[in-house]
Amino acid sequence: MIEGLLLVLLVALLIWGIVIFNRLVRVRNLVRNGFADIDVQLQRRHDLVPQLVTAVRAYANFERRVLEDVTALRSRAQTAEQSGEARAMAGAEVALAAALGRLLVLAEDYPALRASENFQQLTTQLVETEDLLSHARRFYNGAVRELNTRIQQFPDLLIARPLGFSEASYFSADIETRATPQVAELLQRHSRETAA
Repeated sequence: MIEGLLLVLLVALLIWGIVIFNRLVRVRNLVRNGFADIDVQLQRRHDLVPQLVTAVRAYANFERRVLEDVTALRSRAQTAEQSGEARAMAGAEVALAAALGRLLVLAEDYPALRASENFQQLTTQLVETEDLLSHARRFYNGAVRELNTRIQQFPDLLIARPLGFSEASYFSADIETRATPQVAELLQRHSRETAA
């Protein structure tokens, strides 16, 4: 009788462990999927930057420093992206977004540039990319929150830690970089002004 009860208890514990393990795997995969979505949008943004710099250079005699900053920050962002570390990527991307914002603010002084169809298409694509990137970051951070909560909560922590599940980093910027202007806001303002 006791042996049968112990066997039932052991099977129940095994099933419980499998259920928790499968939940943790599902959430970890959501985090990985979210990070991959961010990566796709960042690559799209990185591909647009040289085109935007070329378009601006063709129409405006900008300060060389602004264009060099955008190009250098794009390289820094790509290097951070290769590291795969969410915090490093976030910081580099915020700096790139700020530089793009400065570039677009300067572009407002050049009506011929703003009227250029190529520039308008690039800024529209950049607005779309920034929106998609914002959604991808929210999804990723939500998945990270769920994973981290599960890993920290009882009884999941009994399975998570021994099986190598670890907390993920949020995709966020530090306090200093949060104050920089958002490219999407600047681009939307630019789109409204050129449409008017």
